[in-house]
Amino acid sequence: MFLDHNLTIEQLVKGCRNGERKAQEGLYKLLASKMLGVCMRYAADKMEAEDMLQNGFIKVFNKMDDFRGDGSFEGWVRRIMVHSSIEYYRKHHKMMQVVDIDTAHDVHGVDPLAASNLGVKDLLALIQQLPPGYRMVFNLYAIEGYSHKEIGEMMTISEGASKSQLSRARTILKEQIVKLEGKRYENVG
Repeated sequence: MFLDHNLTIEQLVKGCRNGERKAQEGLYKLLASKMLGVCMRYAADKMEAEDMLQNGFIKVFNKMDDFRGDGSFEGWVRRIMVHSSIEYYRKHHKMMQVVDIDTAHDVHGVDPLAASNLGVKDLLALIQQLPPGYRMVFNLYAIEGYSHKEIGEMMTISEGASKSQLSRARTILKEQIVKLEGKRYENVG
C-alpha cells in the first residue's frame, strides 16, 4: 500500500489492522499534531509530551482491533492518549501534591473582561505551569469532562482529593490570570 494522502481514516485503520507500516505512518501523520496537543496538557514539557505521544501511538497500533467503530476514531485515539499520559505521569512522577478538601479555599473570581483578553496560548502556558497533580486533574475534569469519581479511579486517588486538586488548580490559575492581566495593563500606560 502506497501512502496516499487521499486515504480516509477508515482505509488507514484497515491498513493498520493488516499491519501495513505505510498505513501506520499515514495515520500518525494525520493525527500526531492534534494528539501532541492533548499530551502537552499533561506533560511537564514538550519532550515529555512527545514521549507520551509515542507511547500512545504504540498502544493505538497494538489495540487497533479493539476499535469497534461505535464513535469517532479520533475520539478513541484521544482517550488512549489521555490514558497513556496518565500512565506515563504515574510512572515518572512519584510524588503527587494532594491537598485535603477541607484546606482548599476559593479566591474571588477573575474579572471576566480580563479573562476574555487572555489568549489560548497564554491559558495553555498557565495550565502547563500548574504542579503535575493539579494539572492532571484540571485537564481531566475541565477539558476531558471526566467526573471526580472517574479521575480518582484513573489516578488512584480519592474523589475528595480530585475535588481538592481541581479547586487548588483553579485558585492558582485565577491568581496567575490576575497577575498576567495586571502586567499587561502596566505595560499599556
